[in-house]
Parts: sequence; structure tokens; C-alpha cells
Amino acid sequence: MSEEKNLSVFEKYLTLWVLLCIGAGIFLGRMAPGLALTLDSWSLYQVSIPIAVCLFFMMYPIMVKIDFSEVVSAARTPKPVALTLFINWAVKPFTMYAIAYLFLGHLFKDFMPGTEIVKGGQEVELWRSYISGAILLGIAPCTAMVLMWGHLAKGNAGHTLVMVAINSLTMLFFYAPLGSLLLGINAMPIPWETMLISVAIYVALPLVAGYFSRTLIIRHKGRDWFNRNFLHYLTPVSIIALLATLVVLFSLKGDVITENPLTILWISIPLFVQTIVIFVLGFFVLARIFKLSYEDAAPTAMIGASNHFEVAIATSAVLFGLSSGAALATVVGVLIEVPVMLMLVSICKKKCYLFNECNLDLPRCRPGYMPVEGIKR
Repeated sequence: MSEEKNLSVFEKYLTLWVLLCIGAGIFLGRMAPGLALTLDSWSLYQVSIPIAVCLFFMMYPIMVKIDFSEVVSAARTPKPVALTLFINWAVKPFTMYAIAYLFLGHLFKDFMPGTEIVKGGQEVELWRSYISGAILLGIAPCTAMVLMWGHLAKGNAGHTLVMVAINSLTMLFFYAPLGSLLLGINAMPIPWETMLISVAIYVALPLVAGYFSRTLIIRHKGRDWFNRNFLHYLTPVSIIALLATLVVLFSLKGDVITENPLTILWISIPLFVQTIVIFVLGFFVLARIFKLSYEDAAPTAMIGASNHFEVAIATSAVLFGLSSGAALATVVGVLIEVPVMLMLVSICKKKCYLFNECNLDLPRCRPGYMPVEGIKR
């Protein structure tokens, strides 16, 4: 796919970097088992200070890119915005729980034996912990990489940008209540206040910092300098911070991986199924019912299918500990994100002829095209 050249080296090979961090973390855990534990023990009110710093730098580069003035333009195109919000908050969290429970709590349950002690001293079964990680992924709509997925699919960049801003705002209100509800159903109840504090630290704080720093930089240096210089050097920071966090995480989880090497496979299957289900629902079903154009349908489906894994990792670390099965499950979400989303970008472009309004300069988008060669509508 030629469009992959638009991805930075960090984004294009994110799966490879994640795999290398898994190996490095496991090696570090074997060679210096006390180092990661010491880092994780430097905490304030159960929040690991080193990890909090890394997680802030994961989130800030994402938030500073958002132009919230674009949110007002959403009123001019309410259908794609309403559909995206419906998928993100009324459908996706509940399908994630159902699919994760089907696979991890039923089909694969016997392959994941054992228990663990999470923060607060609660002893839980590992499969429940993995489901909790899946839940935290399911309630975190993507606000970062989806900008790239929409670009590669040649979708409506304005709609994508608006939804990034709206998703960031709606997470402030919906993430904690939905998380508390679904984690409670999974028999891993978390105080609502704890979820709220987590959202405040890992969403609200970088959101506010991003807004004010963006405003000040553009005011003093101009929008061109902000886009060409500041963002150019800042973009890799988010992924570097993510990878540093993963090294620490897998240094703590190395024993689980080496003793149960198929654990990542068992976790990845329901996450993959969830991604495909939400994409099919958004792109092939709801977007056509709502009669969206291709340019709006593609980013709508992409936003629903992808996850804000930075928030999920941060929240799982705060709620259950960096060494928990929940944190491991959120990392598996990172592992499969890039290859799966690139596959869905390709599917969008190949099926664009299903939509009446499509401006892609491809034969399949021209009037009269049918997927079988030589047949005209």
C-alpha cells in the first residue's frame, strides 16, 4: 500500500517496536527483576510517578494537535457525528464486554488458569483481569492514530478532526461511569471516584495542557511554525513514551508470558473480532442506512473500530497495577492495532463503490462501476 509512506517510521512499524519492547521487557525482568518493581514502587496515592510521567507524554502530543474551534462545524453535518457517538458509546463498550467474555471467560478460560493480586489487595482470576483490560479498551474511542487512518482511506479530514475533539471531550463524562458499570459486571468493581481521578489525570490534564500550550504557541509563533516545527519534533514523543512504558510493563509480566506463551494469542482473538464487528457495523450497515457519503463513512467506521490504547494502558495501570493482566490486555490492543487498521483502510477503498458519493479517483468509484469486470449498472 503506497499510502503507508505517509506514516512515520514509528507509526508504520509500531507492531515491530511493540514486539521488540516485549522482548526487551522480558529480558530486563529476567536480568534485573528488582529494577522495574522499584520504579513502580515510586508512587503517590497508588499512582506510579515514573509511569505517570511516561503516560503524560503519551497523551500530551495527541491533545495538543486538536483544534477545538473545529467542533462548532459539527453542527453542519450532524448525521456522521451522531452515528460516530452512537457507535462509540452505545454499542462498542457492550459488544467488547460480550465478545471478551465469550472468548476469555468461556471458550479460552481453561487455557488461562491462575489468579493474581491487583491493587487494593483483591485476588482475581486471570481471565477476569484480561476481560477488564478489554473493557478499558472498548470504552476508549481513538483520538490519535485515527487521523492517519482517515487520511489513508481518503476520508473527510474535517469530520475526523471534529470527532477527535468531541471524543476527547465525551471521554471526560462517559469513560468513568461506563468503566465502573462494566468492570462491576465483570466482578472487578472499581470505585467511581477512582475512575474519575484516572480520567482527570490521563485525559483532562494533558487535554488542558495541550489546549493552552497550543493557543500560546500559535499566538506567538504562528500556525505554520506550530505545524511544521513544533508538531514535527513532538509527534515521536508519544510513541517513545508508550514504548518506554511497555518495557517496564513486560519486565513485570515476563514470567506470565514465558510460562503461558499463548496468552497474547488468546487475548488478541476477541480484540480482533471486536474490531471487525464494529467496522462492519459502522461501514457496511449503519453508514449505508444513514446514507452517508464514502468520505464520511470511512472515518466513522475507523473511529469506531480503533481504540485509544494510551488511555486504556494508563487507566489499567492506575486501577490494577502495571503488572496486572488488565494492563497486559491493553498492550495486546497496541500490538494488533496497526496491521488490522491498515487492512481495514484497504477494505474501505476497495468497497467505496457501495456509496453513491465518493470522490476517490479510482475506476470502482466512477458511475456505472460494478465489482465484476465488464458489468455495468
